[in-house]
Amino acid sequence: MTVNATGASCKGRDQLRQHHHDRLVEQLEKVEIVSGKGKNQESSLARPGDTRWGSHYTTILRLISMWTSNLEVLQNVHDDGASSNNRDIVASLIDKMENYQFIFVMYLMRRLLGMTNELSLALQQKDQNIVQAMRLIEAVKARLQHFRETGWEEFLEEVTSFCKGNSIDVPNMEDNMPIRGRSRREGQFITHFHHYRVEIFCEVIDLISQEMLNRFPEASTELLLLVSCLDPRDSFFKFNIHKLLRLAELYPEDCSGTERMMLEDQFATFIYDVRHDDDFANIGDLGGFAIKMVDTGKCTIFPLVYRLIELALVLRVATASVERTFSVMNIVKSDLRNKMGDEWMNDSMIVYIEKEVFATIDNETILQCFQKMQTRRIQLPPLSSMRRTDDSFSLSVHR
Repeated sequence: MTVNATGASCKGRDQLRQHHHDRLVEQLEKVEIVSGKGKNQESSLARPGDTRWGSHYTTILRLISMWTSNLEVLQNVHDDGASSNNRDIVASLIDKMENYQFIFVMYLMRRLLGMTNELSLALQQKDQNIVQAMRLIEAVKARLQHFRETGWEEFLEEVTSFCKGNSIDVPNMEDNMPIRGRSRREGQFITHFHHYRVEIFCEVIDLISQEMLNRFPEASTELLLLVSCLDPRDSFFKFNIHKLLRLAELYPEDCSGTERMMLEDQFATFIYDVRHDDDFANIGDLGGFAIKMVDTGKCTIFPLVYRLIELALVLRVATASVERTFSVMNIVKSDLRNKMGDEWMNDSMIVYIEKEVFATIDNETILQCFQKMQTRRIQLPPLSSMRRTDDSFSLSVHR
């Protein structure tokens, strides 16, 4: 809401930049910040994407650095509001922003998104380094646990310092507050310390830690590490027959016991062959590796190896496509189409996600396919004849 309120118009964005510029000049004059190449550049609030984790992180960082400028622009938006409803919305937003809990949650999000930023960026890359991603997962888990156990005092001091610097009331952590959802008449209270330390700080960290355990369990982590052994870079430096045989064991329906016995010998011959084949010298990813195997005919010479590569490719595409799929759902499954059936939604999402592929299909082919699906009362004319009719009509109109 803050980004939308300040950036809804060009005037608001220009005011935000100008206020931020004036604030930087004032801080430079008071020697509160230092100047230098690449420092204190012009900035504005980033509009977060639907599911882009990194964009939310950038938005929060800029909101913190441009806090005073943002509030001044919101006040101008309130004063210039065309209706009382708009003014009430902006006034409510200012009240919420100048509240200790808002600052507490904002700084907590900044810390947590900062810890997971490198991991989220690594997982969004098409050419994922699986081993590096697994190391980042372990690093994030360790940082979250360390932050939960030892980071409270430093974090609280950071939040308190920001609030005092911006004239925001800081509650006494030992004072009581009513339990949310309970009336004061019942006399059920908790301390501010319990609310912020236990109900927000620890609970949010625990939720993220549990979510990471659910998304990256030990079995999935092992699977991804095994897939990394198929990495063709540096002359198949990570190639390991024993780990790849373990990968085949995880797919018993695709690779029988007899085939796994054959696979060991096939892998030994395969790795010797490709390491001495110049066609495989400069391949940088698993997808290009699979294409080269088809081009050279090695997919038929080493069918079991190629089958394992296909399974690995399905896994990698699935992990890279999750975020795109959720972004598409926000576009296709909108409020205006919230009664859309599952089958129709799935078909629409496939077309939207793979729009580059569908853009290559000629409209004439689509029309004819639609016509042949079932018997129809009206026969659709070819597009070529429709274009001639339109041209004739346009010509007659001009005449």
